[in-house]
Formats: sequence, C-alpha cells, structure tokens
Amino acid sequence: MDGIARPHMIWSKRAIFVLIALLICFTHLLPLDFGPQRWAAPDLLVGFAFAWVIRRPEFVPPLLLAGVLLMADLLLQRPPGLWALLVLIGCEYLRARDRVGGDGTFAGEWLAVAAVMVAITALMWLGLMMFAVPQPGLSVDLSRLFFTVLAYPVIVWITHSVLGIERISPAEADRLGAR
Repeated sequence: MDGIARPHMIWSKRAIFVLIALLICFTHLLPLDFGPQRWAAPDLLVGFAFAWVIRRPEFVPPLLLAGVLLMADLLLQRPPGLWALLVLIGCEYLRARDRVGGDGTFAGEWLAVAAVMVAITALMWLGLMMFAVPQPGLSVDLSRLFFTVLAYPVIVWITHSVLGIERISPAEADRLGAR
C-alpha cells in the first residue's frame, strides 16, 4: 500500500469500525449476570475509537464517531449523549494533538490517552452527580478507567496487527496536505 487511503478502503475501514462497535455492544447486551458488580470491564469502544483516531483519523470522522457512540449510549441504557459527547471531545483533542506534532512515541500516546480517559471519566461523574443520576459507584467507574488504560496497548496491537490500521507517517501526512 502506498500509504494514501483510497475511497473504497476508507469506507471499508469505516464499516469495520461500525461492526466492531456493534460487536462490543452485543457482548454488553448478553444476559451474563454474575451478581453485584464491583468492578467493570474496559471500555473497548472508547479504546478502539482513540486508537483509530490517532492512527488513521480519516477512517473515523467525527459524525460517524458521534453516531456510533450515541447508538452505544442508547443500547447500553446510559444517559443519552453525555458519554458520547465527552468521548467525541476527547477524540477530537487527540486528533488535534496528533496533527500539531504529538510526542510520536507509544509511551507519549498512551499517556495522552490515559489523561483524556481520566478527564472524560471525571467529567462524566461530575455531570451525572450534578443531575442526581443514579450511579453504580465510584469504584466501578475507576476500575473501568484503569482497565481501559491497561487494555489500550492490546487494543493498539489488534488495531495494527489484526486489522492493519497503521499510523500515518510524516511523509504520508505531507502528501495528504497536513501540517
């Protein structure tokens, strides 16, 4: 591949992202109740969104991302739009950070993703608290945050090795007209 994504490839990768999101939502909807929830699994949808936005932003445009996240909010019976908006803002921050010359190392990327996850989790918690929306508990949200940040390298590995989504190189960015 010459690095520049062709239109059919862009649309096929967008379809794959939507299928991944549907698969993640489907697994959350399975009736697997093991008792009281003291910890939460990682938010894989957010992890994949961050990894794809950082690697190939043209595969996950903001409108597609907003639609997928809103669908997930509705399917998973979360307050509609709040988490979707916060994740979208986080993705756009990471997209802009990468455009203006992010760290370039995986450690810098992982740290940036962790910081964004902490910020959006705190804002979600505060937003739900302000409107007195019942919450499962701070420990559940903190465990979701911790496991999502911990799972991010695995998500990046799957994105790169299994799905073939590689980070755009500076030369490719120049050819595409990026700063």
